[in-house]
Amino acid sequence: MKLYGEDNPAPNPRRVRIFLAEKGLTLEQERVPLGERAHKAAGFLEKNSLGQVPVLELDDGTFLSESVSICRYLEGLHPQSPLFGETALEQATIDMWIRRIEFQLMAPIAHIWRHTHPLTAGLLTQYKDFGESNRAHADRIYRWLDGELADKAFIAGPAYSMADIVALTTADFGRMIGVAIPEDCGHVLAWLDRVTQRPSAAA
Repeated sequence: MKLYGEDNPAPNPRRVRIFLAEKGLTLEQERVPLGERAHKAAGFLEKNSLGQVPVLELDDGTFLSESVSICRYLEGLHPQSPLFGETALEQATIDMWIRRIEFQLMAPIAHIWRHTHPLTAGLLTQYKDFGESNRAHADRIYRWLDGELADKAFIAGPAYSMADIVALTTADFGRMIGVAIPEDCGHVLAWLDRVTQRPSAAA
């Protein structure tokens, strides 16, 4: 197998690298430089017609894309120690939290990135007012998440999971582009400190 991805700060390839580090797995990896638009080259579009990373190439030539889907596949091959839960309830809860983080937090951060950041100015028509309007939504979600983390150590419950990986990469990418975690979100900041201390966070 071969993993096609990009270096930090690209959040989605980092999700897979953190997952691999947590599992103690090693894959052949090939960098796809986003700054050089390598992900939009004809050869790469044959691997993922959306022109996005990461992509996992299987030994039979099959290509899988979408970071969470890649990690689910690898979890099926290497179920210990589980990062998607063991029981039906655990799995559903982790899936719920992955979707919540992606829809409620990653989406507004992505809008801010696309519509306000100078690095994306040449890639699309930027609507800066729209982009800036998403900052208030991100703050609201961080404050909501702060309440959810008041009585648990990790995003989906007592155990570190794929939901934490998705949330960590989202929060770190947000901070990199200037979307700070509100200072009054003490539970979120404590969670961030816990997950950042894990060796896998350096991936």
